[in-house]
Amino acid sequence: MNAQDLQIDWLKCFVAVVDTGSLSSAAGEVHRSQSAVSMQIKKLEDALGRRLLDRGPRKLQLTADGQTLLGYARRMLDLQAEAQAAVLGEELTGRVRLGVPDDYAARYLTPVLKRFAPKHSGVEIELNCEQSTSLIPRVASGDLDLALISRDHARRGTLLFHEPMVWVGSTQFELWRRDPLPIAVYEDTSLARRGAIESLAQQGRRYKVVYNSSSLAGQIAAVESGLAVAALTQCSAPAHLQVLGASHGLGPLSPMEVAVYRSRESRGNKAVDSLHSLLIKTLRLSA
Repeated sequence: MNAQDLQIDWLKCFVAVVDTGSLSSAAGEVHRSQSAVSMQIKKLEDALGRRLLDRGPRKLQLTADGQTLLGYARRMLDLQAEAQAAVLGEELTGRVRLGVPDDYAARYLTPVLKRFAPKHSGVEIELNCEQSTSLIPRVASGDLDLALISRDHARRGTLLFHEPMVWVGSTQFELWRRDPLPIAVYEDTSLARRGAIESLAQQGRRYKVVYNSSSLAGQIAAVESGLAVAALTQCSAPAHLQVLGASHGLGPLSPMEVAVYRSRESRGNKAVDSLHSLLIKTLRLSA
């Protein structure tokens, strides 16, 4: 096979398809038609003589060769952006309206912002800390540019990693022995609440909701005071609380799908482009 150069446009389309999960969603990201994106992927596959994506009835999946190429493609696109910025002296300015739940802020967002802020001092970050159920409609309406969320369905944003959920209780109070089990939960629409109740239902374990709050601090306070046990993301569970499991009569919890979700209105905004790209690159690697 005669080797062919890998065109930047091919790689942009390839990465966009992987990040968004479909040809149609990628088309909006790269400002091309769906058929044009499909053609770019075909050209890339023809140039390599390898199939990169398996096209299933509902979603696209990376082949082994596609997985190998993906890391190189991201690095090539990042290097191109760095070269343009260095030569052109382009300085990002503007404002990015960013949303994040409390439990993801310190563990996942802080390292990203520490990398972003020194390089782009001309960009103002407006940070909003709310539950994912509040952030998702704000991004959808364009009120926020970006949000790190626990996604509510598979096509919402770009998947970064799966965050484990754990039952926690205070070591001073063996509340897990009680029947019904006293639990602290988030608001009615919360995925964490739904997962906790579904887990208990599957076990046939009786429970009683004794504390409702959309606040992570409130959930932790309820557990520390011996009022209830709670289902928290693993990253937000304080080390002094006891992780409860099968030996305590509590079954497994479904993990959260953590994704970065971007508004349609922010497409083409270079400041948002840069932070969006950094979130994906940093959190996919760290997770």
